[in-house]
Amino acid sequence: MLFAVVTLMKIVVKLTRGRNGERTALIMRATIIHGRHDVRLEEVADPSIVADTDAIVRVVRSCVCGSDLHRYRGTISIDRPKPIGHEFVGVVEEAGREVKNVKPGDFVIAPFYICCGTCVNCRSGWTVNCLNVGWWGGGSDGNNSENAGQAEIVRVPQADGTLFVVDGGMPAEELLPGLLSLSDVMCTGHHAAVSAGVKQGSTVAVVGDGAVGLCGIIAAKRLGASRIVAMSRHADRQELAVEFGATDIIAERGEEGIAKLKALFSGIGPDAVLECVGSQESMDQALASARPGGQVGFVGVPAGGSIIAVRTLFDSNVGVRGGVATVRDYIGELLPDVLNETIQPGKVFTEAMPLDQVAEAYAAMDERRTIKAMLIP
Repeated sequence: MLFAVVTLMKIVVKLTRGRNGERTALIMRATIIHGRHDVRLEEVADPSIVADTDAIVRVVRSCVCGSDLHRYRGTISIDRPKPIGHEFVGVVEEAGREVKNVKPGDFVIAPFYICCGTCVNCRSGWTVNCLNVGWWGGGSDGNNSENAGQAEIVRVPQADGTLFVVDGGMPAEELLPGLLSLSDVMCTGHHAAVSAGVKQGSTVAVVGDGAVGLCGIIAAKRLGASRIVAMSRHADRQELAVEFGATDIIAERGEEGIAKLKALFSGIGPDAVLECVGSQESMDQALASARPGGQVGFVGVPAGGSIIAVRTLFDSNVGVRGGVATVRDYIGELLPDVLNETIQPGKVFTEAMPLDQVAEAYAAMDERRTIKAMLIP
């Protein structure tokens, strides 16, 4: 099966070349969001090298992210139809003349942002704050890419800094979901745990049972947490949370959920709370759940904004740290555990669909019929 897939990929790559090896103008398909509940797979121009630091990647797997749903639901408005999707893995098809770290044939993981890898912030381990940062579907200027990951082919600006090469070429099929998770959700869950100061023996609560929250459970266990409470009301997510390392489940929210959580920890709460939603309700719950002097690690995208009351922090001595996950910097640390299956974050993909069913993938996630939908071009 794997041989057939690789052979087919080689044939497709050959078909994209002219007689003398030059890239020919072709049509490929990409997901375009037009507005609320309106995503379409459309034919667009086949990406080509624009700058000498670009690479062309043929997508092997991509997916729908919970943060994509903000645009799908209209929580975040768009001013025009745009390409969408920021998580993908694939095979490098072509590289610009100045690209040194990746080459045609390499299997690569693309983080959800574009980074140069050489500026002071990148060298300090904060690639998401790269001085030359760009975003998938963000437009054609600078390092923004006018294409995005829910597509068949992607042009990757700043390829040397952005792409992470997985040694050994095309991985086994069963490893692809876990590798795809490293483009965002596994590294984002890890960022929440690191930001919350999780260490050997920590007690942890996770607010949010989506893919990021579930990966936060994996991360907390990996970092040595002794007890992990998943705040979840959905049976399928509760089951996966326990498989990933949750020791307790609390279905209640608000004051009742906080009271039940604190009761598990002598009435004072856990050492660390991972906030993986981004709403005002989830942030309030996280802040009220941590023990005095505890830490909240937040990675939920604050769609619509969530307000942190300074007086709450002052009175409780609870610390807050987090933000956009610096995914590119975490991949190398987490990759070995994914390859040897010590951790299996790919299990958050509870459904796989062909790319031409991308509209159904969005609907399934929006309606909570699946935790995370993987797309197969």
